[in-house]
Amino acid sequence: MIASCLCYLLLPATRLFRALSDAFFTCRKNVLLAKSSSSQVEGDFAMAPRGPEQEECEGLLQQWREEGSSQVLSTASEGPLVDKGLAQSSLALLMDNPGEENAASEDKWSSRQLSDLRAAENLDEPFPEMLGEEPLPEVEGPMWAAIPMQTDPQYADCAVLPVGALATEQWEEDPAVLAWSIAPEPVPQEEAPIWSFEGMGQLQPPPMEIPYHEILWREWEDFSTQPDAQGLKPGDGPQFQFTLMSYNILAQDLMQQSSELYLHCHPDILNWNYRFMNLMQEFQHWDPDILCLQEVQEDHYWEQLEPSLRMMGFTCFYKRRTGCKTDGCAVCYKPTRFRLLCASPVEYFRPGLELLNRDNVGLVLLLQPLVPEGLGQVSVAPLCVANTHILYNPRRGDVKLAQMAILLAEVDKVARLSDGSHCPIILCGDLNSVPDSPLYNFIRDGELQYHGMPAWKVSGQEDFSHQLYQRKLQAPLWPSSLGITDCCQYVSSCHPKRSERRKYGRDFLLRFRFCGIACQRPVGLVLMEGVTDTKPERPAGWAESVFEEDTSELEPASSRTVGTIQHCLHLTSVYTHFLPQRGRPEVTTMPLGLGMTVDYIFFSAESCENGNRTDHRLYRDGTLKLLGRLSLLSEEILWAANGLPNPFCSSDHLCLLASFGMEVTAP
Repeated sequence: MIASCLCYLLLPATRLFRALSDAFFTCRKNVLLAKSSSSQVEGDFAMAPRGPEQEECEGLLQQWREEGSSQVLSTASEGPLVDKGLAQSSLALLMDNPGEENAASEDKWSSRQLSDLRAAENLDEPFPEMLGEEPLPEVEGPMWAAIPMQTDPQYADCAVLPVGALATEQWEEDPAVLAWSIAPEPVPQEEAPIWSFEGMGQLQPPPMEIPYHEILWREWEDFSTQPDAQGLKPGDGPQFQFTLMSYNILAQDLMQQSSELYLHCHPDILNWNYRFMNLMQEFQHWDPDILCLQEVQEDHYWEQLEPSLRMMGFTCFYKRRTGCKTDGCAVCYKPTRFRLLCASPVEYFRPGLELLNRDNVGLVLLLQPLVPEGLGQVSVAPLCVANTHILYNPRRGDVKLAQMAILLAEVDKVARLSDGSHCPIILCGDLNSVPDSPLYNFIRDGELQYHGMPAWKVSGQEDFSHQLYQRKLQAPLWPSSLGITDCCQYVSSCHPKRSERRKYGRDFLLRFRFCGIACQRPVGLVLMEGVTDTKPERPAGWAESVFEEDTSELEPASSRTVGTIQHCLHLTSVYTHFLPQRGRPEVTTMPLGLGMTVDYIFFSAESCENGNRTDHRLYRDGTLKLLGRLSLLSEEILWAANGLPNPFCSSDHLCLLASFGMEVTAP
């Protein structure tokens, strides 16, 4: 013991400080050394360069293994925590001081324990074992081949995911493309996606149990082989097939104005450049023939979206919202599949009219399908495509109905054929109304009785029935000066042409000197002799029914029914708004974490007879046939992916995609 203390006194101050530092910083390493098998320890030391000091260390290690290992391990396992740390760290000090190999092992352990105790009193931080840390688990293979754990908290809010195996290699494809792969392939448990953000390099997300592209998996539902109500298969005859996508891509300006809605998202996935690349990959993957976009920011459209879509083979039309708004709607089509007949931008704003003082817009295009030359002399009817974004305000259902009436009137004008019928119509967009709401039923059923209805009930977005004051819809909903009838048609479309108007002669007009009501005495009329006591005499040869028969021809083609609006476009929804396999409603957006459907694709279809009455909910394919659609997701699935937007879906809406077929007829 005395010899050991003298050795410490003869050590230089720097060497003593180094010995104390090594005792502390190698404490956890020695824990693993003490717990490891002899073969592991020998293997670790064998990797170090050999020399005289290394040979002495191996000799001392062998001596410790033969004489003192059992005593030290029993002391470390049975003693207090501080004794464990001191006993396990003493081996490192012994290896740092090979000059003491001649002393007895018992003296060395006691002197080291005394020195370590003094060193611990001078250190500012306690040993890790004294802090209550859990011991490191035993690992197989190389001693220091531990896998580094990702502890960066900045991705903690990107998804709620259980701890699993970490990724050891990167995906070869971009994660946004993998999210929309056609055929899902199981990903090994040890692999996880690596997210790349601009300016931050490759960052490893937390490990997860199910990959994102499997959580957000959307199936393609094929209807092309299903017979219709009459038992005929749509594929029996030649068809012109095309796909149409409707997508609210979330304007960057609107996202920044309502930043409180996106607190659950990491800032990097909200960056426009990251979102733009994801959106373009989504367009490129699904490759629709017609693309209808909402919330398209004007500068992003002209600088990035339009050039990129033009390189993908699209011809684009854009309509910015009126006023000071910076976003709008766009309709893009492939000129190799369609030829443009006309394009009509629609503005809902009307100066001086309080009902229509909002800046929402729409676009209506009339496209002529191009039939391949191999089919010979055949023709396809024109296709009318309408895209819009209706006002969001849940309280102003009257504004929503008026905006929709203007759009339907424009569609009626563009799609009307020479014989008075309509060509196939597709109406899509963000309508800010839920399924089975009055506005939704009006589009699908073609009729709505609105008089006295609370304005908030029109869209069904929120329930304001608890409020004392509720705006109610009055008839007529819009003034006649708007130029639109209650049948959602322009007034000029209802009246006959000037050349077809009847010319009235004098004899015809003289027949209206008397009418049936003139021969009846009004109730409460004061009797005055010579004035009100006589009864008009009916002219000879004037029949009672002449007036009714003749005047019926003078009534306008669309009479105005008080409190009711109608349209005759026969539209139905591509989606059923319910997931039967999951027993949950479909979701297209998740504002504030609440899933709902506000995006739609309506198309022309014919109503079916249901017994003795016509049920507007039942349709059969007409000239335009639905061949397939991309399935939507439920609220629970989107919650598992941390809502919208997320690293794969770069908008707060899901895209809608449908495939259609049009009859090809001979001339």
